Amino acid sequence: MSDPHAGLPARPVDPARFTDESLYAATRLPVESAATLLPDAYTSPEFLALEQERVFATGWVAVGCTADVAAPGACLVVEVAGRSVIVTRNRDGALRAFHNVCRHRATALLPPGAGHVGRGDRIRCPYHSWAYDLDGACLGTPLFEGSDVPAGQEPVFDTAPARAFDRADHGLLPVAVDSWGFLLVVSLDPDPGPLVEQLGDLPQRFASYDLERWVPQRRRTYEVAANWKLVGENFMEYYHLPWVHPELSRVSRFSDHYRWQGPGMYTGMCTTPVSRNSDAGGWDGLRPVGGLTGEDADSGRFVWLFPSTALSVLPNHAFVLFTRPAAPGRTVETAVLLAHPDSLDDPDHEAGLDALAEFWDLVNRQDLEIVERVQQGIANPAYRGGRLCYRFEEPLHRFQNMVVDRVVGRHRIPPGDETRTARMFPDPVSASPAPGPGG
Repeated sequence: MSDPHAGLPARPVDPARFTDESLYAATRLPVESAATLLPDAYTSPEFLALEQERVFATGWVAVGCTADVAAPGACLVVEVAGRSVIVTRNRDGALRAFHNVCRHRATALLPPGAGHVGRGDRIRCPYHSWAYDLDGACLGTPLFEGSDVPAGQEPVFDTAPARAFDRADHGLLPVAVDSWGFLLVVSLDPDPGPLVEQLGDLPQRFASYDLERWVPQRRRTYEVAANWKLVGENFMEYYHLPWVHPELSRVSRFSDHYRWQGPGMYTGMCTTPVSRNSDAGGWDGLRPVGGLTGEDADSGRFVWLFPSTALSVLPNHAFVLFTRPAAPGRTVETAVLLAHPDSLDDPDHEAGLDALAEFWDLVNRQDLEIVERVQQGIANPAYRGGRLCYRFEEPLHRFQNMVVDRVVGRHRIPPGDETRTARMFPDPVSASPAPGPGG
């Protein structure tokens, strides 16, 4: 009998080897022969630290919704690669993002959950009251309007005598920020390259959905006792649907799934057609977006946007999961249900939104229960890796190779399928070979 672990590294792996390309030889094989990413990638603090620096601190990361910073001074305080970032809009409506660090003595300027930068649309340090405008420029030490300096004591706070001090040199540290559709996206990389390079053909694939007008309607936060990659890998395959999601399987039938991905830093699949609600719920309940035609009017689009965002877009609503690694075996999910104004033009839309939120919560909790069990199993040193099921797990292979690329220092955009929609249940007579690595 052949050894199923032949060629796989023993556990634990020396963390010094995590950047060694040869360690991932089995994952780099064509998908029909490939093994999963090494288990230590899901359990090792050293591997997570490497991911924070090489995956999350490079490239673009979706962190929230544009509607959350619709007006000047509105803000989101988010964590990326373990670093706190403020995202806001300036007085001209342009997006701005900064490290959440005062240039004086490094105090965190805004707390998590802050929805506005502060009084007068100024970002103000709670320690020594240094303040910054919405473009990050330093407005000076407390000698400015609204600083609450006691009358008659202004000279005490005047920094004019300070030598070699120019407040123009002490603005907030900028972070690259952009948007696509309803998503806010930031990059800690000082030279990240255009967002469109990472998105690939997604803007064209979603062109008819008018995504920039979709607005958040419901939110939930989930604490997940599993690695962030397990959450993503579960989202991007439907092999598990019949056993984990009996309710979802009625409206997203196993046989109606297709791979739906082109060039870009993402994995994609779709359900065509979307079935009507069953007695256990489903995706009906709101009016569809006007103007959708063809398959867009009757399909669910499911994209994992690298590195950490699940994007589900249906004709009448969208569901997004922003995932953040908190520890090797812990992930924080923020789930957002969005809708287009067309879908809200109905007196019964609140009931429809409630039903959709309840259905997604059911599906998500089923997913979280199973990925937590995967995390428990993957921590067992006896497990050294498994084989991928090429037909249904090609997106996992694509994703895992994206992770490996970043970890070993390689930056590339994976190619896509030759056809826009690749059937996953081909006729046996005309079936073509499975694609190669990351294809």
